[in-house]
Amino acid sequence: MNAPHIDHIGILVADLDAAVGTLRPLFGAPTRTKTLAEVGLRVAEFEAANVTVELLQYDGPAEFAREVMGERLGLNHISARVANIAQALGELSGAGLRPMKGFPRQGAHGQVAFFEPDPVTGLRFEICQTDAKDD
Repeated sequence: MNAPHIDHIGILVADLDAAVGTLRPLFGAPTRTKTLAEVGLRVAEFEAANVTVELLQYDGPAEFAREVMGERLGLNHISARVANIAQALGELSGAGLRPMKGFPRQGAHGQVAFFEPDPVTGLRFEICQTDAKDD
């Protein structure tokens, strides 16, 4: 893989509307908000010059999302953009990273794959092959 491009950082919040209000003075209005009912998430995205800040709130049962992202609020995952998710999955799996069950799959930005949480930092690592309209 070439030098990674950080696509976004994901931050798990308890109250999406309150968190948007907190970040609005720094980032302005969210560039995109959406509900991903199939995984039980509400999402608000802020664009900075060099990275997207993604706020995530569980919505409804959110069983799949909770299984992937856990319960701890705050910085949850770092997502690296890849050109070919299948190739990147092969390379990263070969290097010892373990993709989580159910991935790759369609996510908020395109095809995504989460890996098992890092035991040292507690962070989750995600790779993302963005949809053409998101580039």
